[in-house]
Amino acid sequence: MSTLWDTDASEIVHLLSAERRAAGAVASGIVLTLVTVVDEQHADLAIAAATAAAMAHPCRLLVVTRRQSDAQTARLDAEVEVGGRHGPGEAVVLRMYGRLCRHAESVVLPLLAPDTPVVTWWFGPPPSKPGQDPLGRLASRRITDSAAAEDGVATLAGRANDYNSGDTDLAWTRLSPWRSILAAVFDTLTETAIGGRIEAEKRNPSAALLAAWLRARLGIDVDIVESAGPGITDVTLQLAVGSEVRITRPDGRSATLLQTGQPDRAMPLPRRELGELLAEELQRLDADEPYADALATFRRSYKRAAAS
Repeated sequence: MSTLWDTDASEIVHLLSAERRAAGAVASGIVLTLVTVVDEQHADLAIAAATAAAMAHPCRLLVVTRRQSDAQTARLDAEVEVGGRHGPGEAVVLRMYGRLCRHAESVVLPLLAPDTPVVTWWFGPPPSKPGQDPLGRLASRRITDSAAAEDGVATLAGRANDYNSGDTDLAWTRLSPWRSILAAVFDTLTETAIGGRIEAEKRNPSAALLAAWLRARLGIDVDIVESAGPGITDVTLQLAVGSEVRITRPDGRSATLLQTGQPDRAMPLPRRELGELLAEELQRLDADEPYADALATFRRSYKRAAAS
């Protein structure tokens, strides 16, 4: 790893080229640029997650950390590494001071890997309008996490109001195993669902999105009931014939599928690490239409609830 003090984008580009030549084949195969926005306090956590994702998706990782926005002098420090501890691709950690913190995109733009898609990920509470954020406008995909906000459901409502094609949320990514199990169950059912119930931690945005997805797919009302967690702990669907399908996960690790007239089935359903969630999102670089549909359904129900 090489460190540049009080530098600029031009020097970083030159150092990247030199490091790439030294690394040779290690630096080949970059498939995207991942811009990670994080505060200094959580930088190590965000870098670890991005590194885990980069193992599956070699990328140029640009970590944007605004250290002292009130500093009188603008300054940029950078750490540059190719094919090292930050994954098989390239990594640049950018630490910004002063007015440069307000214009991070001016530093990031020259550092984007040429001819590759750009993904921007905000670690922690997301900006109010990711699609209009200067770093968000550089990207074709924008990843936020409403669960990191103080009120995840209210934050999700904000995402619904200002949704742009290419937006996604890790609260949605956490639902992939739940949605896969439910879809597989209904592939074998002939009965019609007439109602549902989700038990989850208070104000859990993943539960709100799952309820919206079920409403959109099955055309049913889905209640959300508070539980002790962690996350979503129970999903129950009532069927027209008086039977039900239930998935219960009380410990956040494994689940049991209970279906009327069928033997209980145990299955792994662990809460996944942040790096796994990020890696899943990097698998697709186009708009996530099922997420957009669920978000639109959530928006309608949220507005009705707020009006009543």
